[in-house]
Amino acid sequence: MRIFNHATADTYMVSDIAVARWEQYALGKALPFGGMWYTVPPGSNSPADCHPEVELSFVVSGSGVVEAGGLLVDVGVGSAFLLDGGETHKVHNRSADRPFVVFSAYWMPADAPADAPADVKEAVGA
Repeated sequence: MRIFNHATADTYMVSDIAVARWEQYALGKALPFGGMWYTVPPGSNSPADCHPEVELSFVVSGSGVVEAGGLLVDVGVGSAFLLDGGETHKVHNRSADRPFVVFSAYWMPADAPADAPADVKEAVGA
C-alpha cells in the first residue's frame, strides 16, 4: 500500500490555486491515469481550463461551484464531477473563509466521440 497526503505534497501555483500533481510520486505507468489535488482559496476561482483529457474530480473539503458548458453547479464534500475532454471549465470558491480542495484523476479517452473538438480527436488518434 502507498499513502498520498495532499497536506504534505509538493505544490506549485497556477494563479492563486495550489496544485499538487501525482507525477511527484514517480509512479510511472503504475496507474492508468494522472492525478492531482488542487486548492482554491476562499473567494477565488481557477483560471478557465480546457484540455483533451477526461477529468473526474472529487471534492475533498469545502464547497464550490463548477462552471462548464454554460452551467454553474454547486458541489460539496462527497460530490464528484466528470468533465469531458475539450470541455472548458472553471472552479469557484465562494466561501469567505474555507479553502476548497479537489482531487482529480485524468486520462486520455480511449476514442473521441464524433462530436468531439478537433484537438481531442487528434490527441486520441481518431
